[in-house]
Amino acid sequence: MAAERTTITLGGKGSSFSSSSVYKIASGVATVRIDSSAIERFSTKPLPLIKRTSFGIPQGLTTEETRASLAVLLNKLLLSNSGSVRSALPVKILEILNSKVETFELGDEIEVTEGENVVLEKSCASLVGVCSVIDHKSTALSQIVDSVAALSCEAAKGDVSSFSSLDSGDGFGYKDAIGVAGDLKVLLNGSKAVGKVEVEEVSKIPRIHGKFREVVRGVHSDARVELNSGVKGGKTGSGNSAVGEALGTTLLGLCMSVKSLGECSFLRGKLCVESVGDEGLRKVLLEKSCVEYEKLKSGYKSALVEEDQCRFAHKLNECLGIVWRIVGLEAAAAFFVLGGDKSGDAADKEEAKSDKKKKKNDKKAVLGKGTSVVIQFIKERLVSDGGDQVEQILSLYNPESDCFDYLLSKVKEIVESNENRRLPKLPKGTRDFAKEQMIVREKAFSIIQNVFKKHGATALDTPVFELRETLMGKYGEDSKLIYDIADQGGELCSLRYDLTVPFARYVAMNGIASFKRYQIAKVYRRDNPSKGRYREFYQCDFDIAGLSEPMGPDFEVVKILTELLDKLEIGDYVVKLNHRKLLDGMLEICGVPAEKFRTICSSIDKLDKQTFEQVKKEMVEEKGLSPEIADRIGGFVKEKGAPMELLTKLRQEGSEFLANSSSKEALDELSIMFEALERSKCSHRIVFDLSLARGLDYYTGVIFEAVCIGAEVGSIAAGGRYDNLIGMFGSKQVPAVGMSLGIERVFNIMEDQQKQAVRATETQVLVSVMEDNKLGEAAELASMLWEADINAEYLVTKRQTKHFDRAKSSGIPWMVVVGKNELSGGVVTLKKVVEGSKEEVKDVPRDSFVAELLKRL
Repeated sequence: MAAERTTITLGGKGSSFSSSSVYKIASGVATVRIDSSAIERFSTKPLPLIKRTSFGIPQGLTTEETRASLAVLLNKLLLSNSGSVRSALPVKILEILNSKVETFELGDEIEVTEGENVVLEKSCASLVGVCSVIDHKSTALSQIVDSVAALSCEAAKGDVSSFSSLDSGDGFGYKDAIGVAGDLKVLLNGSKAVGKVEVEEVSKIPRIHGKFREVVRGVHSDARVELNSGVKGGKTGSGNSAVGEALGTTLLGLCMSVKSLGECSFLRGKLCVESVGDEGLRKVLLEKSCVEYEKLKSGYKSALVEEDQCRFAHKLNECLGIVWRIVGLEAAAAFFVLGGDKSGDAADKEEAKSDKKKKKNDKKAVLGKGTSVVIQFIKERLVSDGGDQVEQILSLYNPESDCFDYLLSKVKEIVESNENRRLPKLPKGTRDFAKEQMIVREKAFSIIQNVFKKHGATALDTPVFELRETLMGKYGEDSKLIYDIADQGGELCSLRYDLTVPFARYVAMNGIASFKRYQIAKVYRRDNPSKGRYREFYQCDFDIAGLSEPMGPDFEVVKILTELLDKLEIGDYVVKLNHRKLLDGMLEICGVPAEKFRTICSSIDKLDKQTFEQVKKEMVEEKGLSPEIADRIGGFVKEKGAPMELLTKLRQEGSEFLANSSSKEALDELSIMFEALERSKCSHRIVFDLSLARGLDYYTGVIFEAVCIGAEVGSIAAGGRYDNLIGMFGSKQVPAVGMSLGIERVFNIMEDQQKQAVRATETQVLVSVMEDNKLGEAAELASMLWEADINAEYLVTKRQTKHFDRAKSSGIPWMVVVGKNELSGGVVTLKKVVEGSKEEVKDVPRDSFVAELLKRL
């Protein structure tokens, strides 16, 4: 073994010392040498000497910990050498480390210089040495424990779907938990063994393991700094003050995380043990696991009360060793559930009882690509003819074993190859649209455009991003959902949040006084994705800007909305309608301060998703309203009903609304609008709802929102009057009103209602050349069809089934068949391939086949 040991060189210029190197020296798998440049720096001058009998390493450390302490001490002497370190002490430590003796004292008294003595007293070498061993072992454990947990997920048939929900995409997810979940998905990729059983021990894995990763990173960072720092502070070493306290604080966090990790592993292992078939094996696994878990609890308590930092690190290292055994026992339990059989004669006899039973046992669930490698690794290394297989598996999970490094490298290889993550994926809140979906979308867009054009609107397009200052301050509390574009040294820009503000900017910038426009384009919101809620989505906007007869544009915009929803055939819906001035009057009547109108409106706007009690709590506790005022608001916002009926009620003699100028003006305007809606035969779609608030700051008059009844997708359209928005960008105010259709939610409803397959193409004819290498023939015939404005495709192949499969799968009704006979005769065959039809026209001349098809299409 000695010949196989590696050599680690200390003291070289620009070299660094790592926890891994410390561990190799401590465990005896590496020898040490001092770099020649460091030897040259040793002092040869006569210096005052102090007598010492020890290295200052505390009693009670393990051999491994003591060797680690000496290795760190040697490196500290080399780093702190400024003419005050001679060769004698470093050489003495070097001899001890490279020998196999377990006596680590100096023997006789040794004389040291003042500088050497400062290093011995102030370097915290023992604490740093033990910390380095802990760093190495915990880093390895953080890399291996996920693979064991993945085995338990399969053994317990746990539901791992929650792993995908950790990353909400809003930037606030717990990074390490998301990383653990990602690695588990890689290890379980392709697994048929995981099930739908909700297991708390499984759902805990990402957060417990993620926290362990985070803390281990902190330990590693601190260890790396201390390993490569000399003793500072001259003759007193004062520069090393508080090193022990700082490392102790970091290790305390690790101690708590080690306890949580061990407990989580124990509970998963216990769960796996319940599914082990062999009763004796079950008993052994459970007994061993319980013993180790009790040791962990006792060791954890003992460590927490230890005041000496080095002794605390020693006890933490002991706890870490116990957790390694707990994880190994979890691996053993999962192995015996998933792929292991107890060896020995008893097992052989049991296996031979029945061929049928053997076949049944052979039909194991398919394991993940990563977990199957781990199971195979264990199988290949178990001794089949006797021996304690549990202890054999534990030895495989011992970081000091010969096999461990290979196991660790295999797990890292699986995770880093990361087959799942190499597959491209969409950002959260976005989606692709397949050909069938695009047919539905294009049809819907066509309907929408036709309705808009019918009302005299012209199209407008604006940039997908605007100056940030253009968008900010227009959306109230929703401004936090605006996507900012990274500053490239130019103007600060943001992706557009809606189409209304860009429209207002366009009208103001161009000095337009009157404009009726529509725009269909994508907008972007940094929202939490859910059903019907995306981060990138289309809006279909219709706006009327400019002066006109009172309430005329408001009526027309709502009328257009009902026309759209009727023609899109999404089912039953209602348009909830209110007036911003009525809301302001209501808030004034209730006693809300004017400066809080907009923020209270944002709270009221949540009543479609929350109870009034929840909204009241927000208004009182977060926004400073008194409970009495909040209750008065609650009495008003419960009012809703048919437009003219509720309007009549609100305008009754003695109504508080009539005494308020703002609400009275709103009621007068609504009276005009409701009459127009009634006479245009669409008022049955309208609900006058005093709880509708619309949280956007720019609304000044009528506001409305459409909701599909029975569909859980939220509002599908909304809008209102915004008389002051355009004036924010220019010198004059231009009144405007508009609506926006949330087309993505409409599409969700349409897709849910889709009863039959939709044709992905509008192809009418397939030119089928049933001979190879005849592209020219296909090109000529297809071009004749295209010139006649017939939608056509072509296929050139001798395999007839491909032609008919293509026509059937694409729903193409007609084929122009060109086979060997047709080629020689200069004709084609027309064949209708709609199901149930046998229509066929043979020997059609090439110069007239287009005319024949036009008669039949």
